Amino acid sequence: MMNIRQAYAQCEAVTAYHSKTFYRAFSLLPYDDRQAIWAIYAFCRRVDDIVDEGKQPHQELQQFEKQWESFLAGHTDDDFMWIALRDVFSRYDMDAEPFSHMIEGQKMDLTVHRYDTFSQLLRYCYCVASTVGLMLLPILAPHRREQLKESAIALGEAMQLTNILRDVGEDMMRGRVYLPREWMNMYGVSEQQIAFGQVTSSFIDLWEHIAQEAENRYAEAEKMFSLYPLSARFAVKGAALMYKSILHVVREQQYDVFTKRAFVSEERKKALLQQMGGENVEVG
Repeated sequence: MMNIRQAYAQCEAVTAYHSKTFYRAFSLLPYDDRQAIWAIYAFCRRVDDIVDEGKQPHQELQQFEKQWESFLAGHTDDDFMWIALRDVFSRYDMDAEPFSHMIEGQKMDLTVHRYDTFSQLLRYCYCVASTVGLMLLPILAPHRREQLKESAIALGEAMQLTNILRDVGEDMMRGRVYLPREWMNMYGVSEQQIAFGQVTSSFIDLWEHIAQEAENRYAEAEKMFSLYPLSARFAVKGAALMYKSILHVVREQQYDVFTKRAFVSEERKKALLQQMGGENVEVG
């Protein structure tokens, strides 16, 4: 069995490779804390990849859930992610529930490809994204978990809505439409328009409606950022700012979420972090 240091190194490599934004935002945390963050990211990445890239995702997700249940029972698989996660659970007062809810959300992705209402979509956003914030709270703010819970949930919803708004075309190619049907109908946007990648005024209005919901949640989450310890505050606010910037990039690209992938450039990320440094990471 590999040692803890090797296991964490592999978790860090997974994080750095798959999410430069997440990695950059949390890389300034104290060593032990960021190692724990990489392990949690590796867990989330593993279950997400099963759904998006697995050859037999239903069976693979079922097997992953069994591994998770075995982990909770005290057994550790000879796998770098489980080895690192075991160490995290031994050193921090972790809550297993968000991890279980994450798996629940990935099950939804295998069976639910349309959402009738925005409230249904928010439940999905909670399971696949807000849970990440709840997983991280015992590491980032162990003494203020309850105070920061709603902020973490709001930030996760905002980030997942941002993902959805960025990936409309890509999701359609996978047979998924996350834009709520009630709002598609309200704005007169059909699935056929999305399938053909038509950026119409009605599509822009729909997109902006959802973007406003995301931005409201970024603002709600940000109100509580000052409760985080300083090092964690920088990381959380950095992640929020960089993710929120994706919405601005989509607008700059004239809402073309069908042929272009909106990403925040390294220059813009650097500018955002420098701006935060100039503000002494204060919120308000």
